Amino acid sequence: MIKRFHALYVGQVELENIGLHGTPADARRYSNERLSEPLFAARDVAQLMDELGYYALWTAEHHFQREGYECFPNLIQLSLWLATQTTRLKLGCAFNVVPMWHPIRLAEDYAMADIVTDGRVIMGVGRGYHSREVETFGAPVIDQVANRELFEEQIDLLLKCFNEEAFTHQGKRYDCPPSVEYRGYQLTDITCVPRPKYLPVEIWMPIASSKSIDYMASKNFKAMVTLNGEKILDDVVKAYRDACAKYGRPKQLGEDMIWGAGLYLADTPEEGKRRVEPSHDERYKWFAPFGFVRYADAQGRTWGTPGAPARVPALADGIQQKAWFCGPPSLVVEGIKSIEAKYPGLEDFMIHWAEGLPAREFQEQLRWFARDVIARRPASGTGCPYPRQLVSERREVRRLRAPASPAQSNLGEVGRSAPKARDDRRKGGKAPLRAT
Repeated sequence: MIKRFHALYVGQVELENIGLHGTPADARRYSNERLSEPLFAARDVAQLMDELGYYALWTAEHHFQREGYECFPNLIQLSLWLATQTTRLKLGCAFNVVPMWHPIRLAEDYAMADIVTDGRVIMGVGRGYHSREVETFGAPVIDQVANRELFEEQIDLLLKCFNEEAFTHQGKRYDCPPSVEYRGYQLTDITCVPRPKYLPVEIWMPIASSKSIDYMASKNFKAMVTLNGEKILDDVVKAYRDACAKYGRPKQLGEDMIWGAGLYLADTPEEGKRRVEPSHDERYKWFAPFGFVRYADAQGRTWGTPGAPARVPALADGIQQKAWFCGPPSLVVEGIKSIEAKYPGLEDFMIHWAEGLPAREFQEQLRWFARDVIARRPASGTGCPYPRQLVSERREVRRLRAPASPAQSNLGEVGRSAPKARDDRRKGGKAPLRAT
């Protein structure tokens, strides 16, 4: 049964002229001020999620994105700041792209975050897929064999930093420590200082292929799968279960996995589709060329493979595939339950913030989902671990803290606004939001 509710924000600016026939993805350009706005959007959403009892906000590491789709270059640094702006919400890294890091620096940064936030930052690792990013940092990604080899050695070193009081590592890429003299003796081992407070470290990875599933199971990493069609989701959930059993870690179907989907709550399915379709299409304008269409056709063939569709998916495809849910809460709950019922170990559900959906509108969706979906689930499966009285008390503390100034947010419960320029762009031309 699903017990914890998450959201994923990859760090897009508030995009304009969105949709299939809007501004081409590669033609978008934004000022530094605009590219900084996602930091404040993340803060506002994190504060709201904290108040409503969501479990975790996940963000994504990317670099050089002048197009404005993914603007967070350092997830641990971002999560540390968001932890100071919230009370209980966990902050997930989806994902630290390890080939762009020195693994010891990543281990040290995470250990500090784990200590000072008392375990509220969740570690996630990935191999990367943007050639502009990974290759610029001097690591391979076009050569997938070299990328995988580097990543696996980095993970070995990262885990030594976390788990061993003193370690040595000699590999193809790293020799730690080097064979040097230090203060009159020959250096033979080193210690990561500090090491994380909570061991073993909970580490998440995205499911990208059968090879990645086997590797994740061998390391006892947890799995995230988002916006997958029902057939592909079923395949990877079973493959992950089987791989874990192979390595002596039996799990129920869905155990230690986060399932993520797109959704839009509205009074009718037609209204939900109309409101979210431009944002859905904007997402796939950017992501489809990277291969992020994880649907299967009637014969079970993955989109993009011989004989299967190769086009950019429409929202209707996502709804049919049960990767997207649109309509009143009862319909969305029915769709979520239809997936949940198949996987007895599944305890985590994640809402994907569709690229192109304004921050204010997504916040309204989070409120509505918390009120009409999370709060109405059976007590044993509730995603709100905090008493409602505590939620009310935190809101009152936030209200008393809030500065009284013309810049005060017009976003209701979520606290201070991002720069005024963003609010100005929101005025006019928007359909009214559902009242809370």
